[in-house]
Amino acid sequence: MIPKVFNQVIELGDGRTITLETGKLAKQADGSVVVRMGDTMLLATVVSARTANPGIDFLPLTVDYREKFAAAGRYPGGFMKREARPSNEEILTMRLVDRVLRPLFPKDYHAETQVMIQLMSHDENVMPDALAGLAASAAIQLSDIPFEAPISEVRVARINGEFIINPSATQLAEADIDLMVGASNDFVAMVEGEMDEVSEEEMAEAIRVAHEAIKVQCDAQIALAEAFGKKETREYEGEAENEELAAKIHEATYQKCYDIAKKGTSKQERGLAFSEVKDEVIALFTEEELEEYGDLVGKYFSKAHKAAVRDLTLNEGLRLDGRTTTDIRPIWCEVDYLPRTHGSSIFTRGETQALATVTLGTSRDANMVDSPTLQGEEKFYLHYNFPPFSTGEARPLRGTSRREIGHGNLAQRALKGMIPADCPYTVRVVSEVLESNGSSSMATVCSGTMALMDAGVQMKKPVSGIAMGLISDGDRYAVLSDILGDEDHLGDMDFKVTGTADGITACQMDIKIKGLSYEILVKALKQARDGRLHILEKLTDTIATPNADVKPHAPKMVNRVIPNDLIGAFIGPQGKHIQELQKETETTIVINEDPVTEEGIVEILGTNQEGIDKVLARIDSMMFKPEKGSIYEVKVIKILDFGAVVEYTEAPGNEVLLHVSELAWERTNNVTDVVNIGDIIDVKYFGIDPKTRKEKVSRKAILPKPEGYVARPPRDNNKDNRGGRDNRNRDNRRDDRKPREEKKES
Repeated sequence: MIPKVFNQVIELGDGRTITLETGKLAKQADGSVVVRMGDTMLLATVVSARTANPGIDFLPLTVDYREKFAAAGRYPGGFMKREARPSNEEILTMRLVDRVLRPLFPKDYHAETQVMIQLMSHDENVMPDALAGLAASAAIQLSDIPFEAPISEVRVARINGEFIINPSATQLAEADIDLMVGASNDFVAMVEGEMDEVSEEEMAEAIRVAHEAIKVQCDAQIALAEAFGKKETREYEGEAENEELAAKIHEATYQKCYDIAKKGTSKQERGLAFSEVKDEVIALFTEEELEEYGDLVGKYFSKAHKAAVRDLTLNEGLRLDGRTTTDIRPIWCEVDYLPRTHGSSIFTRGETQALATVTLGTSRDANMVDSPTLQGEEKFYLHYNFPPFSTGEARPLRGTSRREIGHGNLAQRALKGMIPADCPYTVRVVSEVLESNGSSSMATVCSGTMALMDAGVQMKKPVSGIAMGLISDGDRYAVLSDILGDEDHLGDMDFKVTGTADGITACQMDIKIKGLSYEILVKALKQARDGRLHILEKLTDTIATPNADVKPHAPKMVNRVIPNDLIGAFIGPQGKHIQELQKETETTIVINEDPVTEEGIVEILGTNQEGIDKVLARIDSMMFKPEKGSIYEVKVIKILDFGAVVEYTEAPGNEVLLHVSELAWERTNNVTDVVNIGDIIDVKYFGIDPKTRKEKVSRKAILPKPEGYVARPPRDNNKDNRGGRDNRNRDNRRDDRKPREEKKES
C-alpha cells in the first residue's frame, strides 16, 4: 500500500525553501518527520513511554543527533568502517536541541522520552545543525506527547551588514555574527554563538531577526499537524499535589530560609543551614505521614526555599552571598604557576577556580575534524575538564561529558577570534576546573586568556567572560551579575557573555520565562558589559600584554616558504635529508604545501635557537641563486682528478664544480698544485655553460693574465689529417658488403 504523504513548505524569503514531510518513513514512532533543505535531509523521530518508572521525579529525555557518512557519499574513518560514538560536532547539536525542548514538556511528565535526529542526505551548501531543532519539534507535534508549543531553531549570520537565515558554510566564513537561536512563537528560549566584537544592540537585533524567521517555521508545524490529523494529547499520571501540605511547609520554612539567605554566608555554610531547616520540617511529621507524603515534603520545601531566595533579591536587592545585584565576587589571578608548561595561569573568582595550560606545537598537532559534514583541522582548540572534586563530590568518571564538550566549545569560540592569523603555532588550551560555584566556563575564558599571554601567543586583545542571571515575578525583575550555582538553578535566565573591551566575542543563553522583552535583554547585556570590563581589568593587572617571546623551555616556531620544486630536494630520498637535519639540529621540521600558491611552507620547531638557525641556514643555502658575472667566496670541500668541488661560504651545502682548466691561466697538471681541501678562494660565476649544461665558475677569470700569455687555439674537428674512425668518409665503404641478414643466410 502506497502511504499517504503530507508536506508543508516554509519560504525563507530569498528563493530558498524548507520542506516538512510525514507519512512515508518511520511510522511506528510516536511522531516522525523528514526535513529537507536543498539536498540536505534529516529524519527526526520521537518515542515516549506510556508510563513513567516509579520513583523518577524528572524527565528522562534523550536527544540524539547523528550524521551518517553515507549521507555525504563517504566512508567512516577507522578500522571498523562504521559510525560509532558521536563526534563533538554531533554532541554540540544534541545540546542545542535539548536545551530548547526540555523546558516545554510538562514539569510533572516523567515518562522516558527519546528524540532521534539523523542526517540522511547532505548538501554541502546547507548546514544541517540549523535544521535539527525544527525536525525534532515537528516530530513531537505529529505525536500525542504532551508538549507546550512548537519551537524551532535557526542560524542567523550577518554578512556585509545584512542578516541571513541559515547561511551556507561558505557564507558563514565571511560573517561577523554567527548565532543559533531557539524559540517558540511567543518567546526566545536559547541563544548561542560567536561574534566579531559586536555591540549589545547588534546582538539583540540578530536575535530579533532570528525570532521572526522561527515564528514562520512554528506556524508551518502547526499546519502540517492539522493536515496530518492532530492527535489528542495522551493522558498521563502526573505528580500528586497536596495544597494543605504545601501551605504548612511554606509557613514553617519560608522565613527561616529567607533569613539564612540574607546572612550572606559561604556555599557550605548556607548549605548546612538549609539542610537543618529541612530536617526540622521532616521532624514535624510522623513516620506514617512521611511514608505517604515523603516525596511531597522535599518538593514543597524546595519550592519554599526557592521562593525565599528569589524574594530576597526582588525585595532587598540582596543575594545568597551578601552581594548586590551588580557586585562581582573577589578575584585573584596568577600566571606562570606551572614551571614546565608553555604557559599557565590561575583564575579564581569567589568559589570558582580554573587552572589553564597552553601547549605550543606544529601543524602535526592540529585537531583533525572528519565528519560527514565537516573536514579540516583546528590550529587553535580548547579542552575543558570538570572533575567531581570541584564541587566537593565523589562520583565515578565516565569519560568526557556532553557538558564538558559544550563548555569547552563556548570558551574556544570566545578566544579563537583573538588568535592572530599569522600565529605560527598550533595552540592547545586545557582548562582544569578545580573549584566550581558559578560559571566555570567563564573562568575558563579568563584563565585561558592569561595563559595564552603567558605563553607568548600574541593575542590581538584579552578576553574576559561573565555569567549573568535574571529573577522576575512578572512585575519586578532583577538582573544578577556573576551568578552563583544556586542562582543559576533558582533563576529565570542564565546567560554567559564573553568579549574584549570593544565588543562581544561569544555568548550562550538559556531563558526559562516567557515574554522576556528585548529591552530587558539589552539591559542585561549592558550590565554584563560592565562586569566583563571589571573582570578584564583584573586580568590585565596580572598580565597586561602577551610576553614578547615564548618561555626558554618552550619550542620556538619559525616558518619559511620555499619553491615547490625544492621540496623534494629538501626532504631527500625517503626523507633522508630532513631526518638527518632534524637529528643534527634537534628540531621538528614539518613541510606543508600551500593549496593556493603550491609553495612549500616549512615549519621549524625547536627549543634551541642555534638548531633553528642551522635549519634556516640550510634553507637559505638551498635557495641561494648566484648572479651571472658576480664574484663569490667559496670553500674547497673535495678534490677530484678533473677539478675541485667548492661550496659558497654564504650558502653552505650549495656546491659547484671548479674545473681544473679554470684554476689558473697556466697549465695545471694536478689540482692540488693550486688548491687543497679547506682553502678559501674567490671565483666568478658564469651561469650555465652551453656546452656542458652545468653551472660554470672560474678562478682564473679574476686573476691577471700572465705577461706574454697566448691562449691555445681551439680544436678543429674538421681536419682531414686527424686520423681515426671519425675521419673516415662513408663513401669509402666496400660496395660488395652484403647486408647483415643476407650474409647470415648464405
